[in-house]
Amino acid sequence: MAGFFELDGPRFGPAAGGPAQQLVILLHGLGADGQDLIGIAPHWAQVLPNAAFVSPNAPFPCDMAPHGYQWFSVQDRSPEAMLSGVRMAAAPLDAFIDRELESAGLDESRTALVGFSQGTMMSLFVGPRRARQLAGIVGFSGRLIAPELLADEIKSRPPVLLAHGTADEVVPYASLDHAANGLRAAGIAVETLSCPGIGHGIDQSGLVRAAEFLHEALTG
Repeated sequence: MAGFFELDGPRFGPAAGGPAQQLVILLHGLGADGQDLIGIAPHWAQVLPNAAFVSPNAPFPCDMAPHGYQWFSVQDRSPEAMLSGVRMAAAPLDAFIDRELESAGLDESRTALVGFSQGTMMSLFVGPRRARQLAGIVGFSGRLIAPELLADEIKSRPPVLLAHGTADEVVPYASLDHAANGLRAAGIAVETLSCPGIGHGIDQSGLVRAAEFLHEALTG
């Protein structure tokens, strides 16, 4: 569990040089690492040239693959185990966000979370439970864990964009509406994007809309 308290990972930008004016934190999925998503950063930097991007490795070695990391184990997929997992991973993630904000001299109003799959589950759990509202959250191919608890635990309501492939074989497409409904029930503004024929991945339409969403959220 080395690195549990000190998450870190690959970085990119700001492309324009100089100090960061915005911060985008990318959270990878199960069995991957920070390199999995940081490749998106140069594309989004075209509309966010003053943003710093960082994609930390999750805190635990993946227990279902010889390489990569996980935010929590999914060997037990019961609701209780999933909730316990996200709660355990939330502490190092929150600490990482706090350190990054302090290091960059920024606050939550200029910070966005972007997740893929398990990274989306973490983003949707941690973001609304932070006292200061983030600029926005983008979630690809994920789920909302414990929606029944959100209304009681919510502390802020960042706008959310959710994108999901209709042919997702890992996290069912129905998870899109399930997450959107749970977030909206807690008073969070949610935009959804269905990606026809796309499996468990991110397509061009998702990348483009996410870039627009992040630009609006971080520079508006």
